[in-house]
Amino acid sequence: MATGLAAGGRRLLLPLHLRAAHLLPPQSHLSSSASAAEGMDGGDRGGGRVKIFDRELKRRQRDRAAWAMGKTDALADAVADNLLDRLEDCRKAFPSALCLGGSAGAIRRLLRGRGGIEKLIMMDMSADMVRKWQEMENATDDSLETHFVVGDEEYLPIKERLALKPDGLFLAAILGGETLKELRIACTIAQMEREGGISPRMSPLAQILKKDTALATAAIYQSMFGLEDGTIPATFQVIYMTGWKEHPSQQKAKRRGSATVSFSDLQKQFGSNQS
Repeated sequence: MATGLAAGGRRLLLPLHLRAAHLLPPQSHLSSSASAAEGMDGGDRGGGRVKIFDRELKRRQRDRAAWAMGKTDALADAVADNLLDRLEDCRKAFPSALCLGGSAGAIRRLLRGRGGIEKLIMMDMSADMVRKWQEMENATDDSLETHFVVGDEEYLPIKERLALKPDGLFLAAILGGETLKELRIACTIAQMEREGGISPRMSPLAQILKKDTALATAAIYQSMFGLEDGTIPATFQVIYMTGWKEHPSQQKAKRRGSATVSFSDLQKQFGSNQS
């Protein structure tokens, strides 16, 4: 568990064209970890944890993302670069790193020796996504030791071993509430006009739009936000988080009451200088 956590947000505005668990050595066979969600969530049976996100659905979505993923992606690259910039802010080297999530491929491609990383473990719940990463790995010419893991981090038996080492660094990026606000506005207006009400569109409560509502949404989006060059803006708010695990070498706050100078004295001193 990280003892410190800091978060910062950044908005990216991208123009879009509108159109009608087992660690594996490099290039070895993939090992799939069975989803233990069955029998653990128990949401339908009244026991266990409440099932909010459908992990099997998320795995299928990651499979489709792997199929559609190109060699580069402007959004993923921007997020990966910002994460790696934060890694370079640390003077300490981190020989081993575990990378989870959608930007892992971009992280691997843009790493280029940053952070002193010598061994990188890339993990995803989708076997298709990991295979895609392995194909990309064949095109790299660096000497970074890369391992691949297929499995859902929620249920891996080695989950406890994936915790940060003492003085270890945690970096993460998630999409914030302002993401795709233009699309949500268009969906809301279209549903109000066509269906007389609105329904949630954000995970985990997303629903399928009716055909006429979908067409109305596209028309409203274009009319409200379309640019002269035929593109439409799409806002992505990315929230970055930085955490670390405690270690004796880290700086610590002084004991309460140990200060030798009061804030009132400091205020008088600097206040008089400013006047």
